[in-house]
Amino acid sequence: MGDVCVGSRLRRLAFLLTLAFTACDRDPHQTGGVTVESYPSDGRGSGWLALPARSDSIKFAVIGDSGRGSKPQYDIAAQMVAYRERFPFTFVLMNGDNIYEGPASREDYREKFERPYQPLLDAGVTFHAVLGNHDDPRERDYPLFNMGGERYYTFKPDSGILSTITTDARFFAIDSTSLDSTQRGWIQEQLSRSKERWKICFLHHPLYTSGRYGLNARLIRWQLEQMFVDHGVDVVFAGHEHLYERMAPQQGVLYFISGGAGSLRRGDARPAEFVAQRLDTDFHFMLIEIVDDRLYFQAITRTGETADAGVVRHPS
Repeated sequence: MGDVCVGSRLRRLAFLLTLAFTACDRDPHQTGGVTVESYPSDGRGSGWLALPARSDSIKFAVIGDSGRGSKPQYDIAAQMVAYRERFPFTFVLMNGDNIYEGPASREDYREKFERPYQPLLDAGVTFHAVLGNHDDPRERDYPLFNMGGERYYTFKPDSGILSTITTDARFFAIDSTSLDSTQRGWIQEQLSRSKERWKICFLHHPLYTSGRYGLNARLIRWQLEQMFVDHGVDVVFAGHEHLYERMAPQQGVLYFISGGAGSLRRGDARPAEFVAQRLDTDFHFMLIEIVDDRLYFQAITRTGETADAGVVRHPS
């Protein structure tokens, strides 16, 4: 009986791998959807802000794989505070691995989240998390992660804070550590119901990467990519790889990896036809601004230098 079970599991694994690779055989390149213009950052010193910082825009930051409680995490947090003086973002997306070395204790929350980001929390900045493979599932009940006790959820920026902003955007938080059929059905339903101009997803595991988790990315891609394309997702943020990558738009969807706010793997980013920009030599975070049909982005290093910047134009 044991041999039969093992054989069945191996056949199922082989079947899933075949599906994953088959799903990636279709043309991955842009067929409509968003377009991207990158900005040259050569010669720009520390502190350069590439974003317009308009008063009527949606402004937020993105971090991933942050929760180490280490000096690099605190350094990145300090850069976030410094940049916020000129770019007053109101919330932060957390791409998972928010608290390493779980199960998380009260001290873990203090050292690996509250203390690094205390100035932002004191200023009223909210954090919206998804679970990573190193996270304690109980993090979804931690109030400062704003998950509402759920593994996956959707939200719009707080209309009370952003009452003068007319840009339409909805965010979809996905639990990529457990992509069961129930969650996939929820994702499809929520995306199809959304009437907002910008549909932005964030999750832990990337759909595209030049790093060490390429096979896992194919499996995640097989489960989610066509759904994203069919329902008009514009931008996707992920972590897991401890680096920064911006892909060329794939079937009209722009994918970012931002997994370097507390973790780094030097040398993991490799040349790939679908990668437009990459960084694996320093820690980083991202700043994002949405103005009508444009989404501006900037990736900033631990020393305040700009690693990548540009603007995404919505097809509408």
